[in-house]
Amino acid sequence: MLLALTCAPAAFAQVSDADRATARSLAVEGQEALDRKDFAAALDRFGRADAIIHAPTLLLGVARAQVGLGRWIAAHESYSRILREGAPEGSPEPFFEAITAAQRELDALAPRIPQVLLSVRGPGPDAADVTIDGEPVPRAALGVRRPVDPGERTVRATAAGFGPAEVRLTLAEGARETVTLELTPVAPRPGASPSPIARAPDAGPVASGGGARTALGIAALGLGGVGLAAGAVGGVLAIGKHGDLSERCPGNRCDPSLQGEVDTYHAMGTLSTIGFVVGAVGVGAGAFLLLTAPRSPGRAGVWITPVIGLGSAGAKGSF
Repeated sequence: MLLALTCAPAAFAQVSDADRATARSLAVEGQEALDRKDFAAALDRFGRADAIIHAPTLLLGVARAQVGLGRWIAAHESYSRILREGAPEGSPEPFFEAITAAQRELDALAPRIPQVLLSVRGPGPDAADVTIDGEPVPRAALGVRRPVDPGERTVRATAAGFGPAEVRLTLAEGARETVTLELTPVAPRPGASPSPIARAPDAGPVASGGGARTALGIAALGLGGVGLAAGAVGGVLAIGKHGDLSERCPGNRCDPSLQGEVDTYHAMGTLSTIGFVVGAVGVGAGAFLLLTAPRSPGRAGVWITPVIGLGSAGAKGSF
């Protein structure tokens, strides 16, 4: 095998010396692992070597490691690949010896591989999904014998509207088994809707949005009423203060000692202005929200009337 890597045909001439040395070292480690029956390590080393320099001698080591691991289906394919590819003319003798060994070992392995015939009862032939140890089985492979690795296996079938079915079995060397999975329809829960899509009441979203809009409108009206009231109170106080200062400040000229009362008069005027502005905005926004809120079926109508009095302001209406 090592000689084959050093005198490979021209097809491998482009492989660097470093790659050849690496593949050779991996092949030695792989053979040593096979000799001590460490099949996992042997598969790793031969697989790496074959990836660097693909040769029947290395692929034969891969197949033998797969047999040792119980991966007989994969080993069958590795042996078959050696036979399909063959060896080009001028290849070293170990290549042809590996092909002969692959044929001999494949002939011995094939009858040992267990086979299982799978069938499903319950749903239609194209409605069930079947797996072996979690690996999907093509629906076209149901009802015919299928090669399976030996050992403990779990066969499972599922289908929409049916409860799953599962069978566990131990496949011996050369076994021929038939597995039938019976799927039972799942009865719907009492009172369950046949439709998987739940429908919300038609009036739900509208009622929720309308209620929120109405609440905001009422709050805005309340704020507007407070603003108008503050503006009215501030205006009344400012008017009273203006009259008092007019008597004490002839010709609009006030004594410096009255500056504090003048400032108070101006503050009352500013408060009155701000109150009326906030009130007008609040009442206007509240009225808009209430008038444009979605109406519930039992709502006859909406009406609003502003109310302004001495020291008070607001609105009344029906919502």
